[in-house]
Amino acid sequence: MLLFALGFLLVILQPSTGQFPRVCANTQSLLSKECCPPWDGDGSPCGELSSRGSCQNILLSQAPLGPQFPFSGVDDREEWPSVFYNRTCRCEGNFMGYNCGECKFGFSGLNCTERQVKTRRNIFQLTTSEKNRFLAYLNLAKNFPSQDYVIATGTYTQMNNGSNPMFRDINVYDLFVWMHYYASRDTLLGGSNVWRDIDFAHEAPGFLPWHRAFLLMWERQIQKITGDENFTIPYWDWRDAEDCGVCNDEYMGGRHPTNPNLLSPASIFSAWQVICTQSEEYNSQQALCSATSEGPIRRNPGNNDKSRTPRLPSSADVEFCLSLTQYESGPMDKMANYSFRNTLEGFADPQTAISNTSQSSLHNALHIYMNGSMSQVQGSANDPIFVLHHAFVDSIFERWLRRHRPMLEVYPAANAPIGHNRENYMVPFIPLYRNGEFFKPSRELGYDYAYLQEPALESFQDFFTPYLQQARQIWAWLVGAAVFGSVVTAVLTRHIRACWKKKGGTSSEIQPLLIESEDYNNITYQSNF
Repeated sequence: MLLFALGFLLVILQPSTGQFPRVCANTQSLLSKECCPPWDGDGSPCGELSSRGSCQNILLSQAPLGPQFPFSGVDDREEWPSVFYNRTCRCEGNFMGYNCGECKFGFSGLNCTERQVKTRRNIFQLTTSEKNRFLAYLNLAKNFPSQDYVIATGTYTQMNNGSNPMFRDINVYDLFVWMHYYASRDTLLGGSNVWRDIDFAHEAPGFLPWHRAFLLMWERQIQKITGDENFTIPYWDWRDAEDCGVCNDEYMGGRHPTNPNLLSPASIFSAWQVICTQSEEYNSQQALCSATSEGPIRRNPGNNDKSRTPRLPSSADVEFCLSLTQYESGPMDKMANYSFRNTLEGFADPQTAISNTSQSSLHNALHIYMNGSMSQVQGSANDPIFVLHHAFVDSIFERWLRRHRPMLEVYPAANAPIGHNRENYMVPFIPLYRNGEFFKPSRELGYDYAYLQEPALESFQDFFTPYLQQARQIWAWLVGAAVFGSVVTAVLTRHIRACWKKKGGTSSEIQPLLIESEDYNNITYQSNF
């Protein structure tokens, strides 16, 4: 009871991070297109009186998009969130949130000035009490109503352009299931027509930053409803796994004794109901998922189509993926070749990096292997294994960032599929986040991974690999420069000795230092490779 009471107080006192803020899901806000709620600390919109933020016009990216979506003005998610709101809170400094009432990821304290880095750990390295606490937190989120956010049950047009709001309550866990669905759903074109080649969270550059932001928001929600500020998402390291090591009643639920497609009755997750899994029905009705229950979680790991996904990913698959130097390439979708993102997502061969959509590898392989609720994109977050899986995928993304140290400019600024350019806001998050904001090392966002903190050979290799790669590229030049330098040195040495002999030597009192101090600071070693 204490846990529930504490969670209730925390949710009331602090805003959360998610989809439509409850205080903005009304006719007045939709017609005015303004979502600038007051901060409880001073009662002013966006905490302006306390210099936390102010209500500002949304600045949308004008960069061109790729050709994958040939429509305009038919989808509420285009130029997010301008269909619903064109003025929101713009927070200052380290403040964040739909009313600037929170701290940015990686900061804490009354004025959000204290840096913090928390560690995500392997689920198999948690103690029994830590593991049981994690499972209890998941179940609490599934049964705890979101106090700050609601979901849309109709499009803006179906809401009569805002005069007839269509929203409903939802629990904390399902809020995130719904957001994942909403970002990846098909475009409703009217009648029975839909456009399927659209996804604001997958099959394009934003796949990794979007899920990084998603996990951070999910993690923070658990911290709030439980009062456990030190909670972090555990990860499942599935490299070289022969089966689903977490698919038992001790962890994420074993197999049902009589129905292999369901979970064991001994698991708390067997009582969970899924939402947003019937995309074809929604499409035929030109409707959005309303988050009504659609049956139990389905999972039958390993009984998947072996011709598409013959095995779980190997360590060699991951290492090859990490060796790829390009984050994105070509059309920047699932047809991209030699793209780290596309290879890790699982649309390219993990041994050649050539696109092969008939196979599912790495990230995609896990989803297909689970052979159930997790295998359908829009409803995949219903299975709690989703968070363990994506935490490990995020750790691979983190390894790539540390190994290659890309500048922000490496993330495409233009011509990516809709919603995936660097400055596009991520659908459907409010407060607003741009894709590029999460293309940075995890420690800058306040978290790390236990296995990346170990001073092992793997970390040493990750640090020096980019420099070794550069050295290999310029090896011939370096050898030539060394030979040339040796010749010049020999000539200069001979010339100096000749001068000394001609002058008869130099007194020790007037010999200069090898490098005067004022000259030393002006010496630079420059190489233009």
